[in-house]
Amino acid sequence: MKFKEKILGNGLQLIGEVNEHAKTAAVGFFVNTGSRDETPEVSGVSHFLEHMLFKGTDQMDAFQVNAAFDATGAQFNAFTSEECTVYYASVLPEYLPEVTRLWIELMRPSLRDEDFDLEKNVIKEEIAMYQDMPNFEVLDRCRTLHFESHPCGNSVLGTVDSIDALTSQQMRDYFNLRYAPNNMTLVWAGHFDWDAMVSLAEQHCSAWQAQAVSRSLSHCPGSFKTDRLVQPKLVREHISLMSHGVSFQDERRHAAKLMTVILGDDTCSRYYWALVDKALAESASMSIDIMDGTGVLYSYLKCSPDRSTQVLEVVRLLLTEAREQGVTEDELRIAKNKKLSALVIRNELPMGRLIDLGVNWMYLQQYRLVQQEIEAIKAVTVQDIKVLMDEIDPSRFTLYSIGP
Repeated sequence: MKFKEKILGNGLQLIGEVNEHAKTAAVGFFVNTGSRDETPEVSGVSHFLEHMLFKGTDQMDAFQVNAAFDATGAQFNAFTSEECTVYYASVLPEYLPEVTRLWIELMRPSLRDEDFDLEKNVIKEEIAMYQDMPNFEVLDRCRTLHFESHPCGNSVLGTVDSIDALTSQQMRDYFNLRYAPNNMTLVWAGHFDWDAMVSLAEQHCSAWQAQAVSRSLSHCPGSFKTDRLVQPKLVREHISLMSHGVSFQDERRHAAKLMTVILGDDTCSRYYWALVDKALAESASMSIDIMDGTGVLYSYLKCSPDRSTQVLEVVRLLLTEAREQGVTEDELRIAKNKKLSALVIRNELPMGRLIDLGVNWMYLQQYRLVQQEIEAIKAVTVQDIKVLMDEIDPSRFTLYSIGP
């Protein structure tokens, strides 16, 4: 595979990994903006904008946008997180120029008032949908409690009140600043002609105007507070625990990921054997979110309300013992196999490779081969994990629960 890169005069970064043996190709715009870049006055605007781009341009309406994607057979979508908004598509190679051109057009949407007013109701329906999912809401509320005033605690969806108060002009102002070419990366992966794609980008993106755009970076250790929301209609207790993790720029991120597999993977982890296998909890998992300049380690537990105290006691003891005693070589070997399998399987397809390419470039400004990631995972030792747990101490956490 061959890696290519180019920066246009306005700062738009173009990167690509050409694989002549691939049978498909993928394209995506990675926009360096998310809920952490929002002020309270525009809470939820990044996610709202993701919806609005599919409403079309001055030349196309929403029906025509969807029809154009469908005509190519593309598998396309978008997602918004605390830190980025990504638009992507996977297609047969012969349709990549057409789909790339379509995404380029959509990156300069019309943001019509009538579409904005209509989509407000869609966003509020989505907020309501997630409020009916306590497993989602407890994580969202715990994140806000954990980060407090730090921008990484901002909700991706916003609230009904913030969406109601948002104006179309506020959205346009946010778009004009954050969707600047110098805050975006256009990525291709798979079987494609690099020179042809660069020519397409130069022709249609060079007129975009750069902006003075930035992001405030600081690490957040967490609040370590406790709170609970009573929901009388629920019959289960939903618990979220958060402690500080590592940033994407931290080379220990691979050790951190392996640690969460050992402690809280869905199968054969310490959480599983101590809680799920013993029927103390219905669900028990641990994950890590590695972000720009900071990170968070989080657990999700679901159990009967009358067992919540016991479950938390077991978790505290489990995490304390893990920190004091470390993990075993056998646990680490199994965790590595899980991560390596997932990594290689995901990167066999250009679509999976596209996401890893874009994310690594966005956070590190680096092209990393799959083999480099494999070697980084293999190099982690039990001592690396022991040192990391000593520092972050997962037994100290912010706690939020929702239950009857």
